[in-house]
Amino acid sequence: MGFTEAAGPLRREILVHCYRMLGSAADAEDAVQEAFLRAWRGFDRFEGRASVRTWLYRIATNVCLRFVEQRARRVLPAGLGEPEQDWHLPARPAGAETRWVGPLPVDPAEVAGDRESVRLAFVAALQHLPARQRAALILRDVADLPADEVAAALGTTTVAVNSALLRARERIARETPDRSSMSDPESTEIKSQVLRYEAAFRQADVKALAAVLRDDVTLEMPPHATWFAGREAVLGFLGSRVLRRRFTVAPVTPPANGQPTIALYAGPDAHALQVLDVDRSGFRHVHIFLQPELFPMFGQPVTLASGRDLLS
Repeated sequence: MGFTEAAGPLRREILVHCYRMLGSAADAEDAVQEAFLRAWRGFDRFEGRASVRTWLYRIATNVCLRFVEQRARRVLPAGLGEPEQDWHLPARPAGAETRWVGPLPVDPAEVAGDRESVRLAFVAALQHLPARQRAALILRDVADLPADEVAAALGTTTVAVNSALLRARERIARETPDRSSMSDPESTEIKSQVLRYEAAFRQADVKALAAVLRDDVTLEMPPHATWFAGREAVLGFLGSRVLRRRFTVAPVTPPANGQPTIALYAGPDAHALQVLDVDRSGFRHVHIFLQPELFPMFGQPVTLASGRDLLS
């Protein structure tokens, strides 16, 4: 079997692995290209002591570790400080040096067995771990590699891997929701919640929005450093600063990170992508990426010529 036949079917899986490691679709694509080039060059020396999948994970992980050493950590606004208490104030832009965790197009069916592993909140939490802890956690708990293979990939011992895993799991457990609270985005109940949210945004209806937001909802808006926690603050800001205008709202398929995603247009122009975290009790996180440059990655037009653009 040649390299293309052996490695090609694994490319998407390795891309998502690199995305978890790096928190950026663009960085992940760069890492995959370098990893696959290294693998192609070394394929004639591949002895089959491990599976091709394990071998590719090892190469890609080491490429990602080098990327992490060379580049500043990516964050979401909540990683920069405390939530803003006064929603009357305008949102503050972050410094130009800030590197943001970004979304990745992921079909929910692609990760049906483990949706939490690509959720935006989980990927953002991973970026706070030391790089080798991050790698150990992803390789062991997400890629499901045995501890000895994880140790080989990281050039360390199983004892060191298990120690790193313990610390990583403790921190992730503190920073991300319990998996048992996660809901299937394809369920009728969740789809209904999302339709209500879309209608509230489309109609600039703050009362309707209040009905679907949880009490502990958070709102983040890269590239702004300002973020809000709690329904009162989130509604206050959206009502006074955002919903004074009407938006064209379009569902995005495939969505970001396997989560409900909508595109907002201000007139004909791309305005923001919203990545939503929702369960049966309502919306817990609203991520508004005020970055129109993300639209093409999700197959969304940057400028609407007509309403037909949203149906094509």
